[in-house]
Amino acid sequence: WSQLRLGYRLGMCAILGLWVCWDCIWGLVHDSNSTIGGRDAFPVFRACGGLLMLHWFWGGSVYIWTRYRINYIFLFDLNPKIVDSPVAIFNDAVDETLVFLVSMLLYYKAGAHDIPNWIPAGCFPFFLLLYTLYCLVVPLRKSIPMWQAIFQVVVSPFSSPTFFTIYIADVFTSMVKVFQDIAWSLGFVLSGDFLKPEDDDKSHLHTWQHSFWYKNVLIPLICLWPLWIRFNQCLRRYLDTGKRIPNLANAFKYALSQTVTLFGAFHPLYLMEADEGNQNLFQIFWMMLFIASSLYSFWWDVCMDWGLGYFEHDLLGPRLMYPNRSYYYTVIALDIVLRFMWVLTLLPPQSGADFEIPQYLTAVTMSLELVRRTMWGFFRLENEHRSNTNHYRRVSFVPLHFNTGHEHQYNRQREHLGLSVLAEVAAMSLFVIAISVTSVVVAQRATRGTDRFDL
Repeated sequence: WSQLRLGYRLGMCAILGLWVCWDCIWGLVHDSNSTIGGRDAFPVFRACGGLLMLHWFWGGSVYIWTRYRINYIFLFDLNPKIVDSPVAIFNDAVDETLVFLVSMLLYYKAGAHDIPNWIPAGCFPFFLLLYTLYCLVVPLRKSIPMWQAIFQVVVSPFSSPTFFTIYIADVFTSMVKVFQDIAWSLGFVLSGDFLKPEDDDKSHLHTWQHSFWYKNVLIPLICLWPLWIRFNQCLRRYLDTGKRIPNLANAFKYALSQTVTLFGAFHPLYLMEADEGNQNLFQIFWMMLFIASSLYSFWWDVCMDWGLGYFEHDLLGPRLMYPNRSYYYTVIALDIVLRFMWVLTLLPPQSGADFEIPQYLTAVTMSLELVRRTMWGFFRLENEHRSNTNHYRRVSFVPLHFNTGHEHQYNRQREHLGLSVLAEVAAMSLFVIAISVTSVVVAQRATRGTDRFDL
């Protein structure tokens, strides 16, 4: 019955999705109305849509791991009593999708004046935000462990990270655009803009998004926050284990991404303006940094996170758990392309950069990054299942997925590593902070210099 319920609700979602697409296309061609992507409250739908996609992708991940007997319950140390089956996850996701599509359709028709304007059009995205918040809280038996894990991620520098909290933090690095849209949605609601008619003068709407604190403080911090968490997790892993490799090498990867973000956030080391025709060294430096960060992250994905890249195994790895070798080659090829796009998503919107992603492509790039992270998770857990790569577990043995009795709540032994490791961790942190501050100062001076040159 659960599969039957899922099937007919998927059919309803397909019809609603086609309806939304048809209305947008017909409204653009016939009535010259803007598509849903050009409407004021579209970032709210993009934020809720990103979280909804994440729910669907989690169900897909659970299905793949279960099908190929990768014991994610054991690896994540989850409570099997509250873990849903893939069908149950998809049923919840399809219900949320129905609400999402109905809200989007009503919002579009209210803005196009196809339905009576009994309430402002902005109330429909507001109701969707309330429903999304409800889904993140209810039921409590599932939401409480989820929020506890997120809290452990946020305070990870002060507690030893687990494989699950590191996995969540990695997912957070792929949700930068989602977090930006959540921040925009909060401003949209708290400012009362959702109650204002969209036909009003646009100059009086969303003035808060052009403020200094939003554009130059909050949004850059949102871009840096997931990277900073992963950087600190790597340092904490080094503190716990005393192993420079891979922990400090992984911390360097996130420090490199932070530098790319800072150069884009504080405008603009890589703009095309050049004094008196001289070659813009700042632009060349940023491009080299961008390429180095993307290639290093790609290499880390393939060789370190997935355990692939061995020449004796045709650039793959030993003891593969997925049956078709073409899966690995396909995902490796996709990863290198999508990694470059991921680094571009770290640039804050409206930064003025020549490499900034256009607003109309933001939803596409956000979706592609979530797809890449989901594929990354397939092979990351496979590698952890067969190799215990970073020694998160005391033993290398992992029971197959159909044996989920994993009462293995053990106390991990911690090494007391002395002041030398603490000093090294402190030095690494201070070095990254110094690089960050320097990049901000230099970028601001470059901006003032280009402003004077324009004058």
